[in-house]
Amino acid sequence: MGTRYFLALFLIFLVLAFEVQGVSTAQEDETTSSDLLTQVQESLLGYWDTAKAAAQSLYEKTYLPVVDEKIRDMYSKSTAAVTTYAGIFTDQVLSLLKGED
Repeated sequence: MGTRYFLALFLIFLVLAFEVQGVSTAQEDETTSSDLLTQVQESLLGYWDTAKAAAQSLYEKTYLPVVDEKIRDMYSKSTAAVTTYAGIFTDQVLSLLKGED
C-alpha cells in the first residue's frame, strides 16, 4: 500500500514540475511545441498500428480451431461440474442450518 501512495505522490510532483516548466517556456516555444507534439503523436500512432498489425497477424497464424474447440469443451464441462458441486454444497449447508425435522 505504501508504494501506491508513493507512486501517486510521484505522479503529482511530476505533473506539477511539468506545469511549472511549461509556464516559463510556453510563450517562447508555442509554435515549435505544437509541431513537436504532432510529430510525437504521429510517431506513436505509427508504432501502435505496426504493433497491432503484428499481433493480429501472429494471432491469425497461430489460431488452431482444434485447440479452440478443446478449450470451449473444457470450459463447458468444468462449469457444469462446478455448478453441480455448488448445488450439492448449497444443499448440505442448508440442511445443516435447517437441522433435522
